[in-house]
Amino acid sequence: MAHIEKLSIALTPEMAEIVRQCVESGEYANSSEVIREALRDWKQKRSLQQNEIEELRNLWQAGLDSGPGHLADMNAIKAKARQRFLSQQDAEQH
Repeated sequence: MAHIEKLSIALTPEMAEIVRQCVESGEYANSSEVIREALRDWKQKRSLQQNEIEELRNLWQAGLDSGPGHLADMNAIKAKARQRFLSQQDAEQH
């Protein structure tokens, strides 16, 4: 690591104990390694969440751009879904 900045963090007793156990078990050399890995995992998770949000926004916009729906109400939507389900079941049985 080229440049290291020291930060002071506060953890709950439970989290601090987990960090200590990881170091004591030899899984990590020190508590900083535990925190760095946790932050890398958090960064990756956050990136994936942002990608999923962007995907949902794109799908939402595609739906809006496709124009109004052709089914009049919830009963029509349910009837169409039942029709598709029964058609799929029929196709799987034959």
